[in-house]
Amino acid sequence: MKRAVLQSRRSERSYFPFSNQFSNKASEDFRKLRRFITPLLALCLLATVFLAVSAQEKATHDNNKPEPKPTPAKPGATRAITGNDVAESTVYAYGSRGLLAQIRRNGIERGRITRTTNDGHVEEATYERRFVRGEDATKDKIRIDQKMPTMEYSLVFGDGRLWGIINGANFTPRQDAAESFMSQQWHSIDALLRYKENGSKVDYVDKVKQKGLDLYVADLTDKENHKTRYYISANSLRVLWLEYEEPIEPGGAPVKFTREFHNYRVAQGTLVPYRSVLLANDKVLQETNVSSVTYGVKLEDEIFRNPDAQASNNP
Repeated sequence: MKRAVLQSRRSERSYFPFSNQFSNKASEDFRKLRRFITPLLALCLLATVFLAVSAQEKATHDNNKPEPKPTPAKPGATRAITGNDVAESTVYAYGSRGLLAQIRRNGIERGRITRTTNDGHVEEATYERRFVRGEDATKDKIRIDQKMPTMEYSLVFGDGRLWGIINGANFTPRQDAAESFMSQQWHSIDALLRYKENGSKVDYVDKVKQKGLDLYVADLTDKENHKTRYYISANSLRVLWLEYEEPIEPGGAPVKFTREFHNYRVAQGTLVPYRSVLLANDKVLQETNVSSVTYGVKLEDEIFRNPDAQASNNP
């Protein structure tokens, strides 16, 4: 039996004569390949770790980096405010020049007037003001009908002239009444809104703070050299009050008049103050309260025609 096993082993060695040689050679090749690959794998692993750490550090840095602040615009040279700037802004706030010219070409205003006389007596009257605008203020047609407890009369301006009508008869108003009527046209909000049409000049004075309000101050001078100072809200661009100086009596000392404007409302897309107060040297002279105003009303020329002129044209 022992002899048979030994003979079998010798037979296996004779059948695989080079098995040990191949095994030894393969082992040697593997050892050489391992010596080459191992450092390469280690290098790749090290590079991967390095890149991962670098990416993490960059992300952390970017997250902690403050957001860039916007670069402020370089300040340019600021243009000085002009009187036209203030006037045009005011015109726009009241409805724009085109809208004012279209809507306020004619109209009717009704309300109540309260006057305080020099002796402290208070007079009240209702009024109706009808108007048709011309190319400029000198070509306007205006008629104011006033009704008092004791009398009724009308003052009419047309063709550059002012006259009165009482009981259907024409009369010449007293000088103080005529000047008071015309002052309402010369020193008014409309005088500022129509400064271009009237050929008036507007000068910027300053931006001030009065009565807790930020105000633009502008002076208007018309072609007849009537001067009016306007105090305009810097926020709303509404005229809050105006000032001018005139003598109450012909030849008298100039008196400082102030006209305040309150209770602004929108009338047909335009701004209208429904209450105004006239003061002389800070003393209230007159208060006007508007009850209604309607623009775009067709008005006949007859109501603005001078009876004397009509009589002379029809002998």
